[in-house]
Amino acid sequence: MEQEFESLKHLFQQEFSKMVAVISKLFGLQHIEMAEDIVSETFLQASETWGVKGVPANPTAWLYTVAKNKTLYHFRRNKIFDKKVAPEWVAQEKDQEYTEPDFSKENIKDSQLQMLFAVCNPAIASEAQIGLALRILCGFGIDEIADAFLSNKETINKRLFRAKEKLRMENVTMELPGVTEIASRLDNVLHIIYLLFAEGYYSKTQDQILRKDLCVEAMRLGLMLTEYAPTNQPHTNALMALMCFHASRFTARQTGEASYVLYEQQDEQLWDQALIHQGNYFLALSAQGHEVSSYHLEARIAYWHCVKADTPEKWEEILTLYDHLLQVNYSPSVALNRAFALFKVKGPLAALAEAETLKLDDNHFYFVLLGELYKNIDSQKAKTHLQKAYALAKTQTEKQLIQEKMDDLEKIR
Repeated sequence: MEQEFESLKHLFQQEFSKMVAVISKLFGLQHIEMAEDIVSETFLQASETWGVKGVPANPTAWLYTVAKNKTLYHFRRNKIFDKKVAPEWVAQEKDQEYTEPDFSKENIKDSQLQMLFAVCNPAIASEAQIGLALRILCGFGIDEIADAFLSNKETINKRLFRAKEKLRMENVTMELPGVTEIASRLDNVLHIIYLLFAEGYYSKTQDQILRKDLCVEAMRLGLMLTEYAPTNQPHTNALMALMCFHASRFTARQTGEASYVLYEQQDEQLWDQALIHQGNYFLALSAQGHEVSSYHLEARIAYWHCVKADTPEKWEEILTLYDHLLQVNYSPSVALNRAFALFKVKGPLAALAEAETLKLDDNHFYFVLLGELYKNIDSQKAKTHLQKAYALAKTQTEKQLIQEKMDDLEKIR
């Protein structure tokens, strides 16, 4: 029974978004909540039926068949099909007749790509876009989304409801933008994928510092963009390279569910060479054209972090890339990371001169860096900064790492 539950859970994660996308494409985004209900009901029926009869030989085909039947029944029962949907079809698609959802591989792929652009519509707030992406495109449950945002189910439900209302009010349709518009819209889509990966790469949830499931979904969405010619752009490939390089060190970053391994202490043998190779492949593709985006620069920085040797040349290159990144896309976190690269190149005094001007008083990483820079200069100041970092840290894993740094300071004194 437990094995069947895990099988169904895996299928839900894998198929939920595909089925919702296909049904929403067929009947319009104004019926997206009905599409979610239909798919949820399909999985509920699967859990009941499979619990008695066992998992069918082809569970995916079973799900698609039941979803088709439920879709037709649902719209006929509510007379939405006859009164609202069908007249629109007659007016817009006179030569076509649709009788049921098309769960062919090609239509699923097209529907998900169209859904991705619909969800990432600029009319919707960025945070709500991520929530919709997790729910509609990645098949995450409300509990999981609430966990990712350090929120509760009620807040997430309200946020998703408002986002869906916005889709309806703005009359957003499930179609890819025209070639002239796709460039500006693609930037927003890539940004949401980047934020989704960033949340997984350094999660803010209380019990997990790394959420591989979020990262995997971000990479899946990015890969989908590389398979469609108009969105297979240099900065799309740069983002894929960035994610591949970071993902290659997942295993080395964690020794257990809550144990985090700092970069300097990671076992290089645990780095995924296949993903590094894939990152190099996408990085080479990103070099086509003349554009240098923040994704290009971050991908190059991530590439150098896949070179274990701690050489001056490595950190000089990283420092140069951070200098360029600050000009292209300034952010406090980039400035903070640049200060660490400066420390590696020119030492603690040069880094302190710049780091202390940042004054990121609500950022625990800032005080961790100050603690590191003062370690061999003034141990008492180093301890004070680490204590501030400990107080600001949001997860137990982070607090544990900072405590270890404070313990090491005691050994030095």
